[in-house]
Amino acid sequence: MNSKYTKENANDVVHHLEYNAERSHLIIPEYGRHLQKLIDQATVIEDAEERNKAAKYIIQVMGTLNPHLRDVPDFQHKLWDQLFIMSDFKLDVVSPYPIPSREVLQLKPDVLQYPQNFPKYRYYGNNIKYMIDVANKWDEGEMKNALVKVIANHMKKSYLSWNKDTVKDDVIFEHLYELSDGKLNLLQSTEELLNTTDLLRTNKRVSNKISPAGQPKIQGNKNNKQGKPKPFQKNKQK
Repeated sequence: MNSKYTKENANDVVHHLEYNAERSHLIIPEYGRHLQKLIDQATVIEDAEERNKAAKYIIQVMGTLNPHLRDVPDFQHKLWDQLFIMSDFKLDVVSPYPIPSREVLQLKPDVLQYPQNFPKYRYYGNNIKYMIDVANKWDEGEMKNALVKVIANHMKKSYLSWNKDTVKDDVIFEHLYELSDGKLNLLQSTEELLNTTDLLRTNKRVSNKISPAGQPKIQGNKNNKQGKPKPFQKNKQK
């Protein structure tokens, strides 16, 4: 019997299967394993000229995945950087761009320091705290009293934006007293803030204005304008 048509043993075929779990890790999986193997083969080429030719060929193959960006200079720079990264920085070729290093790639940005002036009442926002600090520096008088009243009304409005319920003015005055370190005291004042209903209506109006574009608005069932007959009505003529 011809050896060309010799039937293989099923157990041997299953034994030689290659699973992804047993393969090497792909550094950039988007390019696939075949391109990763090309880069590994180019890395072990001893001749420098042949190695540079192989690197340029691999860059062309990588560019075919995004043909509309293949000739853009910045995109070419990105491809060369990815080539060195996928070779685990072992590929020794001449690059038209600065060769990246492992240390620069592993650098992490500094942690952002977010201001936490008064985390206890976050729904007021930082601007309220800034306004309170400014009011503390003003001299006593009508201007300061007017500013304190504006701050208190804005605090009540912010409070109702996050707490969809009524709130007493005494609660706002207590928060104002606490945030101002006891310098702005309206606890014994007879001053009345804006009505809760008016503030809720204002908040609702503002939220409707900043709704995402294209979102359908809920319209009430209103009758058509007078003078225009409805399509389902017939003109009654004798």
